[in-house]
Amino acid sequence: MDELSQALEKSRQTISAYEDYADRYDAIVRHVPNEREQASLKRFVAIAGTSGRILEVGSGAGYDADFLEDLGVKVRRTDATKRFLELQAARGKHGELLDLLTDDLGGPYDAVLALAVLIHVPRDQIDQVLGKIARSLRPGGAFLVSMRNGDGEASGEYHTVYWRRDDFAARLEAAGLVLLRDDFNIGRNSEEWNTFLTVRPA
Repeated sequence: MDELSQALEKSRQTISAYEDYADRYDAIVRHVPNEREQASLKRFVAIAGTSGRILEVGSGAGYDADFLEDLGVKVRRTDATKRFLELQAARGKHGELLDLLTDDLGGPYDAVLALAVLIHVPRDQIDQVLGKIARSLRPGGAFLVSMRNGDGEASGEYHTVYWRRDDFAARLEAAGLVLLRDDFNIGRNSEEWNTFLTVRPA
């Protein structure tokens, strides 16, 4: 099995697990971003512009998109998990199926958002995915991404890849993106996260 086939198999397994877990996730996830997350999203929108068009990959239950739309931007909500899109539709929010590994992203967008999503992209596919995201941005467009901090990867129901801050920053730069700032925080269950705000050079 080649690298892409292995990556797609891991992705299908992760998506299947989220299909089963989506309702439970929706019940426990915070419906409004916390103060730190709100500040990060506001910085992101300041670059995109309040009339901007944003692609969100891995929208999940859609609450970050709700917050962004309240700031005035248009969000294209996407996810690879059908159940998440159904949950959003039940709230009157339209989302589209999108697989980062295989689908065209469209664009150009003023910004792309990927929070707690690229942690599921196999390490040998991350450069291809980041390159695809960078190409979907207009010059000067923003990309906000959060990644689990650590080493190696964990298999199981959810394939999760860990990246050290400097290693992932190097991947972002290799994709042609300029790092503006990064933040470290401790999330649920003492999970360590790095969040990166980048732009495609104008």
